Amino acid sequence: MGVGVAASVSKKATSPTDEELMMRYISGDYRAFEALYRRHRKPVFNFILRYVKNTERAEELLQEVFMRMVQSSKKYTKQAKFTTWLYTIARNLCIDTYRRKKHRHTISLQQSVAGDGEDGLRLEQVLEGIVTEGDGERRVFSSEIRVALEKGIAGLPDDQREVFLLREASQLPYKEIANIVGTLENTVKSRMRYALEYLRRHLQSAGFSLEDLKD
Repeated sequence: MGVGVAASVSKKATSPTDEELMMRYISGDYRAFEALYRRHRKPVFNFILRYVKNTERAEELLQEVFMRMVQSSKKYTKQAKFTTWLYTIARNLCIDTYRRKKHRHTISLQQSVAGDGEDGLRLEQVLEGIVTEGDGERRVFSSEIRVALEKGIAGLPDDQREVFLLREASQLPYKEIANIVGTLENTVKSRMRYALEYLRRHLQSAGFSLEDLKD
């Protein structure tokens, strides 16, 4: 192993956890807050953006999330998983914002999603094998499919929609999502499966055919 690789591995191994950084911040280390902000800003922003579909509003809510994190910091305990606590704040803000809207916004899926190796269907499996009618070439994540998906996600029930966003936009594991939304892990998995099955049917009704989809 080279010196550079060894140093990189050593640095990674000694990186403080989210929970350790949060406890440092509570103790007065403001650099710890900056580290948490840098680490979580992008994924939390992506989650919020898919709820509100407005970049400026998403930035405002992102700042509000971290402001509330500061205001509630004294209530945090190291036993609590930091990301669960943080995303609960973000989720509650998004729900409050959503309830104030007179109409439902569509959700953008401009960024591709990735699995985390857990059991269960993923969005890739819904899209795998999708082709346009009369076209033999696969067109996964084509602009046409994105439009159809946006409409499909907008039509999901709220409980399925938020699980879908936490899973696909933020790539959180089912167990953590269950803690965030306050339900059982199996319930979360069921909501995700129903959401993906709905999207599968929606894509079919939108003029796409499915070949060799995995279950």
